Amino acid sequence: MKATQLLHDLGQSLWLDNITRDLLNSGTIKRYIDELSVTGLTSNPTIFEQAIKNSAAYDDVIREKLRKGKSGEELFFELALEDLTRAADLFRPIYDQTNTVDGWVSLEVSPLLAYDTASTLAAAKSLYARAGRPNLFIKIPGTEEGLPAIEEAIFAGVPVNVTLLFSREHYLASAEAFLRGIERRMDAGLNPNVGSVASVFVSRWDGAVASKVPETLKNQLGIAMAKRTYKAARMLLSSPRWQRVYNAGARPQRLLWASTGTKDPQASDILYINALAAPFTVNTMPEGTLKALSQYSQIANPMAADGGDCEEMLAKFVEAGIDLDALAAKLQVEGAKSFVKSWNELMTVLTSKSNALEMAG
Repeated sequence: MKATQLLHDLGQSLWLDNITRDLLNSGTIKRYIDELSVTGLTSNPTIFEQAIKNSAAYDDVIREKLRKGKSGEELFFELALEDLTRAADLFRPIYDQTNTVDGWVSLEVSPLLAYDTASTLAAAKSLYARAGRPNLFIKIPGTEEGLPAIEEAIFAGVPVNVTLLFSREHYLASAEAFLRGIERRMDAGLNPNVGSVASVFVSRWDGAVASKVPETLKNQLGIAMAKRTYKAARMLLSSPRWQRVYNAGARPQRLLWASTGTKDPQASDILYINALAAPFTVNTMPEGTLKALSQYSQIANPMAADGGDCEEMLAKFVEAGIDLDALAAKLQVEGAKSFVKSWNELMTVLTSKSNALEMAG
Protein backbone atom coordinates (compact mmCIF):
# COMPACT_ATOMS: atom_id res chain seq x y z
CA MET A 1 0.00 0.00 0.00
CA LYS A 2 1.26 3.49 -0.84
CA ALA A 3 2.34 5.76 2.01
CA THR A 4 -0.22 8.30 0.79
CA GLN A 5 -3.01 5.80 1.50
CA LEU A 6 -1.44 4.89 4.86
CA LEU A 7 -1.46 8.53 5.96
CA HIS A 8 -5.05 8.92 4.84
CA ASP A 9 -6.04 5.79 6.76
CA LEU A 10 -4.25 7.16 9.83
CA GLY A 11 -6.68 10.07 9.81
CA GLN A 12 -4.59 12.80 8.22
CA SER A 13 -5.79 14.68 5.16
CA LEU A 14 -3.33 15.01 2.27
CA TRP A 15 -3.72 18.24 0.31
CA LEU A 16 -1.78 19.41 -2.71
CA ASP A 17 -0.01 22.75 -2.34
CA ASN A 18 -0.29 23.62 -6.01
CA ILE A 19 -2.75 24.50 -8.75
CA THR A 20 -2.30 25.33 -12.43
CA ARG A 21 -4.68 25.31 -15.35
CA ASP A 22 -2.48 22.64 -16.93
CA LEU A 23 -2.93 20.38 -13.88
CA LEU A 24 -6.69 20.83 -14.21
CA ASN A 25 -6.86 20.43 -17.99
CA SER A 26 -4.64 17.34 -18.06
CA GLY A 27 -6.68 15.53 -15.43
CA THR A 28 -3.66 15.35 -13.11
CA ILE A 29 -5.49 16.68 -10.06
CA LYS A 30 -8.28 14.17 -10.62
CA ARG A 31 -5.64 11.44 -10.85
CA TYR A 32 -4.08 12.60 -7.57
CA ILE A 33 -7.52 12.33 -5.96
CA ASP A 34 -8.10 8.83 -7.33
CA GLU A 35 -4.60 7.39 -6.92
CA LEU A 36 -2.77 9.35 -4.20
CA SER A 37 -5.51 9.96 -1.62
CA VAL A 38 -5.43 13.74 -2.15
CA THR A 39 -8.52 15.29 -0.56
CA GLY A 40 -7.92 19.05 -0.87
CA LEU A 41 -5.74 21.78 -2.32
CA THR A 42 -4.09 25.05 -1.33
CA SER A 43 -2.83 27.93 -3.45
CA ASN A 44 -0.80 31.10 -2.98
CA PRO A 45 0.43 34.00 -5.16
CA THR A 46 3.76 32.29 -5.95
CA ILE A 47 1.95 29.23 -7.28
CA PHE A 48 -0.19 31.38 -9.60
CA GLU A 49 2.79 33.51 -10.63
CA GLN A 50 4.69 30.39 -11.75
CA ALA A 51 1.60 28.97 -13.44
CA ILE A 52 0.89 32.10 -15.48
CA LYS A 53 4.54 32.76 -16.33
CA ASN A 54 5.41 29.23 -17.40
CA SER A 55 2.30 28.22 -19.33
CA ALA A 56 0.32 29.35 -22.37
CA ALA A 57 -2.82 27.84 -20.83
CA TYR A 58 -3.96 31.26 -19.57
CA ASP A 59 -3.18 33.26 -22.72
CA ASP A 60 -6.53 33.08 -24.49
CA VAL A 61 -8.57 33.92 -21.41
CA ILE A 62 -6.20 36.78 -20.50
CA ARG A 63 -6.68 38.20 -24.02
CA GLU A 64 -10.43 37.95 -23.60
CA LYS A 65 -10.39 39.67 -20.22
CA LEU A 66 -8.06 42.41 -21.46
CA ARG A 67 -10.60 43.22 -24.17
CA LYS A 68 -13.14 43.67 -21.37
CA GLY A 69 -10.84 46.13 -19.61
CA LYS A 70 -9.64 43.79 -16.85
CA SER A 71 -6.12 44.22 -15.51
CA GLY A 72 -3.91 43.79 -12.45
CA GLU A 73 -5.52 42.51 -9.28
CA GLU A 74 -9.00 42.31 -10.80
CA LEU A 75 -7.69 40.19 -13.68
CA PHE A 76 -5.79 37.91 -11.31
CA PHE A 77 -8.75 37.14 -9.07
CA GLU A 78 -10.91 36.29 -12.08
CA LEU A 79 -8.26 33.81 -13.29
CA ALA A 80 -7.74 32.39 -9.80
CA LEU A 81 -11.45 31.97 -9.16
CA GLU A 82 -11.86 30.14 -12.47
CA ASP A 83 -9.16 27.64 -11.47
CA LEU A 84 -10.25 27.25 -7.88
CA THR A 85 -13.94 26.83 -8.61
CA ARG A 86 -13.02 24.04 -11.04
CA ALA A 87 -10.85 22.47 -8.35
CA ALA A 88 -13.61 22.92 -5.75
CA ASP A 89 -15.99 21.04 -8.04
CA LEU A 90 -13.48 18.18 -8.35
CA PHE A 91 -13.26 17.94 -4.55
CA ARG A 92 -16.98 18.50 -3.95
CA PRO A 93 -17.84 14.77 -3.76
CA ILE A 94 -15.26 14.42 -0.95
CA TYR A 95 -16.69 17.50 0.81
CA ASP A 96 -20.18 15.97 0.65
CA GLN A 97 -19.04 12.46 1.57
CA THR A 98 -17.12 13.68 4.65
CA ASN A 99 -19.97 15.98 5.71
CA THR A 100 -17.89 19.20 5.18
CA VAL A 101 -14.75 17.96 6.96
CA ASP A 102 -12.60 17.55 3.84
CA GLY A 103 -12.55 18.38 0.14
CA TRP A 104 -11.51 22.04 0.50
CA VAL A 105 -9.57 24.42 -1.73
CA SER A 106 -8.00 27.71 -0.57
CA LEU A 107 -7.70 31.20 -2.05
CA GLU A 108 -5.65 33.96 -0.43
CA VAL A 109 -6.79 37.56 0.02
CA SER A 110 -4.29 40.13 -1.20
CA PRO A 111 -1.30 40.05 1.17
CA LEU A 112 -1.16 43.84 0.87
CA LEU A 113 -4.09 43.76 3.32
CA ALA A 114 -2.27 41.73 6.01
CA TYR A 115 -2.30 44.64 8.48
CA ASP A 116 -5.71 46.07 7.48
CA THR A 117 -8.56 44.36 9.33
CA ALA A 118 -11.52 46.01 7.58
CA SER A 119 -10.19 45.55 4.05
CA THR A 120 -9.23 41.93 4.72
CA LEU A 121 -12.75 41.15 5.93
CA ALA A 122 -14.37 42.90 2.96
CA ALA A 123 -12.12 41.02 0.51
CA ALA A 124 -12.80 37.68 2.22
CA LYS A 125 -16.57 38.14 2.01
CA SER A 126 -16.42 39.28 -1.61
CA LEU A 127 -14.18 36.45 -2.86
CA TYR A 128 -16.20 33.77 -1.07
CA ALA A 129 -19.45 35.13 -2.50
CA ARG A 130 -18.01 35.37 -6.02
CA ALA A 131 -16.75 31.78 -5.92
CA GLY A 132 -20.17 30.42 -5.01
CA ARG A 133 -18.65 27.20 -3.67
CA PRO A 134 -19.18 26.07 -0.06
CA ASN A 135 -15.83 24.21 -0.01
CA LEU A 136 -13.63 27.28 -0.59
CA PHE A 137 -11.45 28.54 2.25
CA ILE A 138 -10.37 32.15 2.21
CA LYS A 139 -6.80 32.44 3.49
CA ILE A 140 -6.34 35.19 6.09
CA PRO A 141 -3.00 35.69 7.88
CA GLY A 142 -2.97 35.14 11.63
CA THR A 143 -1.31 38.51 12.25
CA GLU A 144 -2.48 40.74 15.08
CA GLU A 145 -4.58 42.70 12.58
CA GLY A 146 -5.76 39.53 10.86
CA LEU A 147 -7.25 37.95 13.99
CA PRO A 148 -10.29 40.28 14.23
CA ALA A 149 -10.92 39.71 10.50
CA ILE A 150 -10.82 35.94 11.12
CA GLU A 151 -13.40 36.22 13.90
CA GLU A 152 -15.67 38.43 11.80
CA ALA A 153 -15.33 36.23 8.71
CA ILE A 154 -16.27 33.12 10.71
CA PHE A 155 -19.22 34.99 12.25
CA ALA A 156 -20.29 35.98 8.71
CA GLY A 157 -20.17 32.33 7.64
CA VAL A 158 -17.00 32.61 5.52
CA PRO A 159 -14.73 29.54 5.93
CA VAL A 160 -11.17 30.54 6.79
CA ASN A 161 -7.74 29.02 6.32
CA VAL A 162 -5.68 30.93 8.89
CA THR A 163 -2.21 31.27 7.44
CA LEU A 164 1.22 32.51 8.58
CA LEU A 165 1.20 30.72 11.94
CA PHE A 166 4.54 29.59 13.33
CA SER A 167 4.21 28.87 17.05
CA ARG A 168 1.87 27.40 19.62
CA GLU A 169 0.98 30.94 20.68
CA HIS A 170 0.15 31.97 17.11
CA TYR A 171 -2.06 28.90 16.79
CA LEU A 172 -3.87 29.51 20.08
CA ALA A 173 -4.61 33.11 19.08
CA SER A 174 -6.12 31.96 15.78
CA ALA A 175 -8.11 29.22 17.51
CA GLU A 176 -9.51 31.79 19.94
CA ALA A 177 -10.57 34.04 17.03
CA PHE A 178 -12.27 31.09 15.34
CA LEU A 179 -14.03 30.06 18.53
CA ARG A 180 -15.31 33.56 19.27
CA GLY A 181 -16.79 33.71 15.77
CA ILE A 182 -18.52 30.34 16.28
CA GLU A 183 -19.85 31.28 19.72
CA ARG A 184 -21.25 34.53 18.33
CA ARG A 185 -23.04 32.54 15.63
CA MET A 186 -24.54 30.28 18.30
CA ASP A 187 -25.69 33.31 20.31
CA ALA A 188 -27.29 34.73 17.16
CA GLY A 189 -29.13 31.49 16.42
CA LEU A 190 -27.01 30.73 13.33
CA ASN A 191 -25.59 27.39 12.18
CA PRO A 192 -22.22 27.02 13.97
CA ASN A 193 -20.69 24.75 11.32
CA VAL A 194 -18.26 27.08 9.55
CA GLY A 195 -15.09 25.40 8.35
CA SER A 196 -11.57 26.44 9.31
CA VAL A 197 -7.99 25.18 9.38
CA ALA A 198 -5.02 26.74 11.15
CA SER A 199 -1.90 26.58 8.96
CA VAL A 200 1.36 26.19 10.88
CA PHE A 201 4.51 26.71 8.80
CA VAL A 202 7.18 24.17 9.64
CA SER A 203 10.32 24.12 7.48
CA ARG A 204 10.99 27.87 7.73
CA TRP A 205 12.07 27.37 11.35
CA ASP A 206 14.89 25.11 10.23
CA GLY A 207 15.97 27.43 7.46
CA ALA A 208 16.16 30.30 9.95
CA VAL A 209 18.54 28.52 12.35
CA ALA A 210 20.52 26.26 9.99
CA SER A 211 23.72 28.28 10.36
CA LYS A 212 23.25 28.99 14.08
CA VAL A 213 22.95 25.56 15.69
CA PRO A 214 25.17 22.46 15.91
CA GLU A 215 24.80 19.70 13.33
CA THR A 216 22.97 17.50 15.83
CA LEU A 217 20.08 20.00 15.92
CA LYS A 218 19.72 20.48 12.15
CA ASN A 219 16.18 20.05 10.74
CA GLN A 220 14.65 19.47 14.17
CA LEU A 221 13.31 22.85 15.30
CA GLY A 222 10.29 22.97 12.96
CA ILE A 223 9.23 19.49 13.99
CA ALA A 224 9.61 20.25 17.71
CA MET A 225 7.53 23.43 17.34
CA ALA A 226 4.89 21.45 15.43
CA LYS A 227 4.77 18.83 18.20
CA ARG A 228 4.34 21.54 20.83
CA THR A 229 1.49 23.05 18.79
CA TYR A 230 -0.15 19.66 18.26
CA LYS A 231 -0.17 19.04 22.00
CA ALA A 232 -1.88 22.41 22.55
CA ALA A 233 -4.42 21.62 19.85
CA ARG A 234 -5.30 18.24 21.30
CA MET A 235 -5.78 19.81 24.74
CA LEU A 236 -7.93 22.54 23.26
CA LEU A 237 -10.12 20.09 21.37
CA SER A 238 -10.91 18.27 24.60
CA SER A 239 -11.67 21.41 26.63
CA PRO A 240 -15.22 21.99 27.94
CA ARG A 241 -15.58 25.26 26.02
CA TRP A 242 -14.79 23.61 22.68
CA GLN A 243 -16.86 20.52 23.45
CA ARG A 244 -19.84 22.79 24.04
CA VAL A 245 -19.64 24.19 20.51
CA TYR A 246 -19.16 20.71 19.01
CA ASN A 247 -22.28 19.59 20.83
CA ALA A 248 -24.11 22.47 19.17
CA GLY A 249 -23.02 21.30 15.71
CA ALA A 250 -19.70 23.09 15.11
CA ARG A 251 -16.74 21.39 13.49
CA PRO A 252 -13.29 21.61 15.07
CA GLN A 253 -10.72 23.89 13.50
CA ARG A 254 -8.06 21.46 12.29
CA LEU A 255 -4.31 22.01 12.36
CA LEU A 256 -2.75 22.15 8.91
CA TRP A 257 0.97 21.55 8.43
CA ALA A 258 2.29 23.93 5.77
CA SER A 259 5.77 24.47 4.35
CA THR A 260 6.44 20.73 4.52
CA GLY A 261 8.73 20.30 1.53
CA THR A 262 12.28 19.34 2.52
CA LYS A 263 14.67 22.25 1.92
CA ASP A 264 17.90 20.53 3.02
CA PRO A 265 19.28 18.37 0.17
CA GLN A 266 21.01 16.17 2.76
CA ALA A 267 17.72 15.29 4.49
CA SER A 268 14.99 12.79 3.57
CA ASP A 269 12.60 13.97 0.86
CA ILE A 270 9.71 13.15 3.20
CA LEU A 271 11.35 14.37 6.43
CA TYR A 272 8.43 16.56 7.52
CA ILE A 273 5.73 14.23 6.20
CA ASN A 274 6.95 11.35 8.35
CA ALA A 275 7.50 13.50 11.43
CA LEU A 276 4.10 15.20 11.20
CA ALA A 277 1.96 12.11 10.68
CA ALA A 278 -0.92 12.85 13.04
CA PRO A 279 -4.63 12.06 13.03
CA PHE A 280 -7.10 14.92 12.82
CA THR A 281 -4.65 17.16 10.94
CA VAL A 282 -3.98 18.20 7.34
CA ASN A 283 -0.64 18.15 5.53
CA THR A 284 -0.52 20.32 2.41
CA MET A 285 2.53 19.35 0.42
CA PRO A 286 4.29 20.51 -2.74
CA GLU A 287 3.73 18.33 -5.79
CA GLY A 288 7.29 17.01 -5.69
CA THR A 289 6.88 15.92 -2.07
CA LEU A 290 3.55 14.24 -2.83
CA LYS A 291 5.15 12.28 -5.68
CA ALA A 292 8.09 11.31 -3.47
CA LEU A 293 5.73 10.12 -0.73
CA SER A 294 3.82 7.96 -3.20
CA GLN A 295 7.01 5.95 -3.81
CA TYR A 296 7.12 4.80 -0.17
CA SER A 297 5.13 1.91 1.28
CA GLN A 298 5.38 2.74 4.96
CA ILE A 299 5.22 5.75 7.28
CA ALA A 300 6.59 6.58 10.71
CA ASN A 301 4.61 6.17 13.91
CA PRO A 302 2.01 8.91 14.47
CA MET A 303 2.90 11.99 16.47
CA ALA A 304 2.26 11.68 20.21
CA ALA A 305 -0.79 13.59 21.41
CA ASP A 306 1.23 14.90 24.37
CA GLY A 307 3.95 16.35 22.13
CA GLY A 308 6.45 13.61 22.94
CA ASP A 309 9.97 14.95 23.46
CA CYS A 310 9.25 18.42 22.07
CA GLU A 311 10.06 20.39 25.23
CA GLU A 312 13.37 18.60 25.74
CA MET A 313 14.29 19.28 22.13
CA LEU A 314 13.24 22.93 22.32
CA ALA A 315 15.32 23.36 25.48
CA LYS A 316 18.39 22.37 23.45
CA PHE A 317 17.69 25.17 20.99
CA VAL A 318 17.30 27.65 23.82
CA GLU A 319 20.66 26.44 25.19
CA ALA A 320 22.11 27.04 21.72
CA GLY A 321 21.03 30.67 21.99
CA ILE A 322 17.77 30.62 20.00
CA ASP A 323 15.03 32.93 21.36
CA LEU A 324 11.99 30.97 20.22
CA ASP A 325 9.36 33.67 20.86
CA ALA A 326 11.40 36.36 19.13
CA LEU A 327 12.08 34.06 16.18
CA ALA A 328 8.37 33.19 15.86
CA ALA A 329 7.52 36.89 15.68
CA LYS A 330 10.32 37.48 13.17
CA LEU A 331 9.20 34.59 10.97
CA GLN A 332 5.64 35.90 10.89
CA VAL A 333 6.77 39.41 9.92
CA GLU A 334 9.15 38.02 7.29
CA GLY A 335 6.42 35.69 6.05
CA ALA A 336 4.05 38.61 5.54
CA LYS A 337 6.80 40.48 3.67
CA SER A 338 7.55 37.46 1.47
CA PHE A 339 3.84 37.15 0.64
CA VAL A 340 3.83 40.81 -0.45
CA LYS A 341 6.98 40.23 -2.53
CA SER A 342 5.34 37.22 -4.19
CA TRP A 343 2.19 39.25 -4.82
CA ASN A 344 4.16 42.05 -6.46
CA GLU A 345 6.03 39.52 -8.61
CA LEU A 346 2.68 38.01 -9.62
CA MET A 347 1.35 41.43 -10.64
CA THR A 348 4.56 42.09 -12.64
CA VAL A 349 4.26 38.76 -14.47
CA LEU A 350 0.58 39.42 -15.20
CA THR A 351 1.36 42.89 -16.57
CA SER A 352 4.24 41.55 -18.65
CA LYS A 353 2.12 38.72 -20.05
CA SER A 354 -0.77 41.12 -20.76
CA ASN A 355 1.53 43.53 -22.61
CA ALA A 356 3.06 40.73 -24.67
CA LEU A 357 -0.37 39.35 -25.63
CA GLU A 358 -1.67 42.79 -26.59
CA MET A 359 1.37 43.44 -28.78
CA ALA A 360 0.97 40.05 -30.45
CA GLY A 361 -2.60 41.02 -31.28
